[in-house]
Order: sequence, then C-alpha cells, then structure tokens
Amino acid sequence: MSPPTTDADELTEQPRIPLNRRRVLRAAVRLADRDGIDSLTMRQLAQELGVEAMSLYHHVANKEAVLDGVAEVVLGEVIAAADEVEAPSPETDWRAALRARILAAREVFLRHGWAPRVLESRTTTNPLVIAYYDRVVAILRAGGFSFELAHRALHVLGSRALGFSQELFRPDGAQTADEEAAALMAELADRFPNIVGMLADAVHDDPDGILGFCDDQFEFEFALDLILDGLERRRAAGS
Repeated sequence: MSPPTTDADELTEQPRIPLNRRRVLRAAVRLADRDGIDSLTMRQLAQELGVEAMSLYHHVANKEAVLDGVAEVVLGEVIAAADEVEAPSPETDWRAALRARILAAREVFLRHGWAPRVLESRTTTNPLVIAYYDRVVAILRAGGFSFELAHRALHVLGSRALGFSQELFRPDGAQTADEEAAALMAELADRFPNIVGMLADAVHDDPDGILGFCDDQFEFEFALDLILDGLERRRAAGS
C-alpha cells in the first residue's frame, strides 16, 4: 500500500515551467507595469521569475536586449489593438479610421505608461514600428492621399501616430507633474509670467489619461484632431 501523498509531495511533483524568451519578456513588462521601468534590472527580473539571474542570459543578452524585447511586446499589443478596433473604412472616412486606430494604440500605452520612454531610447527601429506605420500609410492612401502628402502627414503626426506625444518639457527627478509646475511657478513667476500663467491655468484632471508631463487625453485628442482636419484640407485641395 502506497503512503498517503502529502502537500509537500504535491508541490514537488508539479512541473517547473521552462524559461523562454517570451516568458522573460512578459515578466519584464509585468515588473515595469507594477514598479516602473527604473525597477527593471536583471536581478529584479530574475526574482520576478524565481530563477537565478545567470539563467536569464540564455534568453536575453543584457538589459538593453530586455528593453528591446519589452518594446517589442508593447508594439505587438499596439498592432493587435489597432487592427481589432471598430472603425469606418478609410475609403469612406479616412480621418475616423485613422483616429480610431491611433486612440486604440494610445490605450495600450496608457496601460504601459513607461513604454514611450523606452521606445524613444531605442537606437534601431523595430520592424513592428515599420509595420504599424505601413498600416497608417495604407489608410491615408485609401483616403485619397498621394505618397508625397502621406509622407508629410507622417512627419506632422510624429509619435502621435503611435498614440503618444513626445514631450516639449520633461521634468527630472521624482516630483510629479503638479509638483514640478508649482516649483517652476514659484521660482520663475517674475521672469517668465506668460509661461507661469499658462502652467497655472493648465490643469490635468484625468490622471488615468496622462502619459507624460503634458500629454493628457484631452490635449492629445485636441492636437490629433487639429492635425487630421488640416491634412484633410490639404488632401481636398490636391496638395
């Protein structure tokens, strides 16, 4: 008669999930989402996975490879979200089709607020970025844009085509955007009254819709709509 199975036996009998690149990168994204991108070190990542740090190097060469990988994961989510969004056909309404795609991409970045900074720090262009922009150009072409005007449109949209605005000002340190603005106003009120007045009036009241110091949802959509409307006027004018 076999001895009864104990809880300890059941724990030891459970198969160990093998480590692979996908599992490493998913853990890296989870860690960055929870604790911020600055917490993403090889040691912290190993602890997140419950493995020895040296075992990670079989799947990612170094931290830069991890950052390349998490950018790849997020971009994959962006393309999937944008491809699945419900929107009119670009032949019918290219602005609505492109706007829906961009806002779907932004939703992904709002889940991974650290991702824009990682993308901006990469020294090579990920093929998924090219694939995303290829779809953007396809929408513009279907909407009646020449290749020349589509090229200009991409320059005007910049990072907004992906769903985030690159920062004109980026506060340093651990202060929040509100704290940074308050400190700036107190220090520079006499020298720069117009900038200080603007900062005092610009209140970000939607913390869940903010990706950067001055990239909240209202301001993003405000700029996006201005760009799309302007592009439509140029397209309609045939230039």
